[in-house]
Amino acid sequence: MNQPRIDGKRLWRSLEELARIGATPKGGVRRLTLTELDREARELFSRWAREAGMSVAVDAIGNVFARRAGADPGEAPVAIGSHLDSQPSGGRFDGAYGVMAGLEVVRALNDAGIVTRAPLEVISWTNEEGSRFTPVMMGSGVFAGVFTLEHALAQKDTEGVSVREALERIGYAGPAKPHRLGAYFEAHIEQGPVLEDTKTTIGVVQGALGQRWFDALITGMDAHAGPTPMALRKDALLAASRVVLAVNRVGTAFPDNARGTVGSMQVKPNSRNVVPGEVRLSVDLRNAKDDTLLDMVSALYASLKSIEDECRVAIELKEITHFPPCEFDPALVASVRAGAKVHGHSHRDIVSGAGHDAVYVARVAPTAMIFVPCEGGISHNEIENATPEDLSAGCNVLLHAVLERAGRAAAAARSAA
Repeated sequence: MNQPRIDGKRLWRSLEELARIGATPKGGVRRLTLTELDREARELFSRWAREAGMSVAVDAIGNVFARRAGADPGEAPVAIGSHLDSQPSGGRFDGAYGVMAGLEVVRALNDAGIVTRAPLEVISWTNEEGSRFTPVMMGSGVFAGVFTLEHALAQKDTEGVSVREALERIGYAGPAKPHRLGAYFEAHIEQGPVLEDTKTTIGVVQGALGQRWFDALITGMDAHAGPTPMALRKDALLAASRVVLAVNRVGTAFPDNARGTVGSMQVKPNSRNVVPGEVRLSVDLRNAKDDTLLDMVSALYASLKSIEDECRVAIELKEITHFPPCEFDPALVASVRAGAKVHGHSHRDIVSGAGHDAVYVARVAPTAMIFVPCEGGISHNEIENATPEDLSAGCNVLLHAVLERAGRAAAAARSAA
């Protein structure tokens, strides 16, 4: 049986044309969700989908579903997706690659004259990035029932514009209703350095790390830097420095792909000759196993108690986000691994350290992801880059996995189609 292949040059041309929408001087894109530029990208994707023989529908949160009919219309569709919105100074492959790879899978099947048993859908999810509206992964979250439609529509940007208003302005508040997916695949650049560092082409994604985010408030006492002896200070910044070290120790001491990061800090009064009396900072803990993640949190709390006593400060830790670890469907993961072998690509098991729409979709449908390398592991940056060869390799693996799941129609069905 013939194994169809994608057209790598066509995939690259599609990515290049899409990247002109919101292009930035350094080669990236600024395509914030539900803006006019986002609308243009949606329109381009929808036009290409229709030209490939697909029907296009939009749901109430603006998710775009392009469907290719299957021989059995009663089967739930096998879906491929990602997002078209970007960070304020984003790259041209983050998200866009997954949508264009899905479109290229359909085009390749058209070229080969293959009708699948199950329908196929290519999905562009709304507001994955969360750079204009929160929460992140909004469209897939509403689809999966993680949060309600009304909650999402009510969210506002910094200028007071709601999601509902923004959807209406660009004409993407649709009537389509949520529906069942038979499976979901997402192709993505790794956004990290592992594949490039190990000279591996395909990342077979096992799942995504669980995440627990905290805001920490450290309260000491403002004091004059000259007259106040070191031993009598209640230095909130000194305590904060020890918190940073404690978070780093937690991230390095635990197994299961542990991560620990302090990414932001605000110091008050932030004056050269004043002992800081207050510090606010963020804490980001991640792990592949929920039990280990809980142990990391416990270890952090124990360290904070010691820091309070040593520095004579009060530390308040407030949890603001908890994403449990996500394990992808073993059968779909195996099909990705098989696709890499069929096409002769080097591959390795990997976990996603970042959140993706696939994490939410996995709650309602069997799900898998495919990673390809990105230069220097750089993403969320205008200089984000990936090679045409790696992008093509990932798309061919995606085609293999999708076709294995969706199945080929019987000869009679193909001739009737």
